[in-house]
Amino acid sequence: MAMLPNPLPQLATDPSGRSLGLQLPPGRLIDATIDGPWHEPLLWCADEPARPGDWSALLPARKAAGLHPVLIGSGGSAHKQQPDAWDLAPAMMSYPGDHDAEEVLEDFWEEYAADELADPEDHPDDSAWPGLAPATAPDLAPDDVAADIADALSAEDSWLSRPRLALVPARRSADIPAALGWTGPLNHENDVARLCSVLRSWEDRFGIRVVALTFDQLVVSVAGPPTTPDEAEAVAAEHFAFCPDNITQGSYADLREYAAKAVLDQPAWSFWWD
Repeated sequence: MAMLPNPLPQLATDPSGRSLGLQLPPGRLIDATIDGPWHEPLLWCADEPARPGDWSALLPARKAAGLHPVLIGSGGSAHKQQPDAWDLAPAMMSYPGDHDAEEVLEDFWEEYAADELADPEDHPDDSAWPGLAPATAPDLAPDDVAADIADALSAEDSWLSRPRLALVPARRSADIPAALGWTGPLNHENDVARLCSVLRSWEDRFGIRVVALTFDQLVVSVAGPPTTPDEAEAVAAEHFAFCPDNITQGSYADLREYAAKAVLDQPAWSFWWD
């Protein structure tokens, strides 16, 4: 895999990003990992909390410099507000394009579904991998939906406590977690690039964008969410394989209720790993 050039080091001598065609607010470069400083910055992060409209203002950085905007927040864990404390581990990550999304999901499904979902009396086939859900054509532009979700998360009453904008060098939005070396799903999967292959597939099929990250949470916007119960249940099966804790440790009675309440017609999907 050819490595992408990382433009972030230029911000050390050009904090405004003008040489990259940007106009950045005050911020800082972060290279802290679980093993010590990385050999180059992993992200740029703004000093002040984001406000509605700020995510959209940084979107041109994607085209100008290959830098993808994402909100960084604590989600209520104040001691994990700063990405320096996130135990980033880029050395543990492979390349998302080296993995097949369906193979990844099927592996996880086979590991968890038989114990967590199967009900031999009512649903004897629940433990069989159902395959990938069909794509849904977006009614809106994915970036427009992402901007709306980012604005909602940047509002003062958002659950995402005082989120700040960050820029991450990545090939596409779906690759942001692996590019950072994010370890939020560590108890589920150490190589987050495998999960990013699924995010790539969702980007292609449902127009998702990675909008926000906390120490252990991921939020994606969804331009083409499923619009029927059957479609939603198919996607919910993928969500279970991707993040079992959403269902097994959430407030949903079963996968069908999760599909109806958290997937069907929803413009954002959230994931949390214990």
